[in-house]
Amino acid sequence: MGAALDEALRSADIELLPMGGRGADGSSADIVLLAVPDIEIASAAAAVAAGRIVGHLSGISTLEVLRPHEAFSLHPLMTVTGPGASFSGAHAAIAGTSEQALRVARDLTESLGMVPFQVADADRAAYHAAASIASNFLVTLEGFAEQLAETAEVPRAALIPLAEASLRNWAERGAASALTGPVARGDEDTVRKQREAVTERLPEHLALFDALTKATRALAGGQQ
Repeated sequence: MGAALDEALRSADIELLPMGGRGADGSSADIVLLAVPDIEIASAAAAVAAGRIVGHLSGISTLEVLRPHEAFSLHPLMTVTGPGASFSGAHAAIAGTSEQALRVARDLTESLGMVPFQVADADRAAYHAAASIASNFLVTLEGFAEQLAETAEVPRAALIPLAEASLRNWAERGAASALTGPVARGDEDTVRKQREAVTERLPEHLALFDALTKATRALAGGQQ
């Protein structure tokens, strides 16, 4: 994320100064944005010289870890694998300990073409869990589908248009209206046959299949 933001901010004509590595105090900058693992935020912030506005990129950490600095946070709600990422159009969770700090977070966010929104401290864990479910867990589920398809010699590419269409439907209509398939239709015989196939071919994923089937029934308005 740090490398991607560095490149994107420079492209947006924002002047960046190198911090100088671990333990640097950022004394040459007015604003210091820490791109470090969550567990390292507090120690990195402690090394920053007083008088700077200090920010972090964590989605789950509050601003307490940046005390006693005037502080902000900026969490791009997107997946980033390295430099070259486009932030335009993504949303970003921001927070600030003052109006000035919040304005810094908002200005940085908007300079990258992102849409800022605020998350209260008490809601950060729920927000971050939702983000992980929407991104990481989605990939895990597609991995499950990919493995099961492989047992039938069906290529992963064959599932991509289906997955993309389902995601678009969810984006446009919301979960309940986007739901299709045998559970939504109440076709329990098909669900039973699917379960038997999972039991036979990927028994280690049977509990996941059962949990997803139960949750899908609940979404469809059936019995939990």
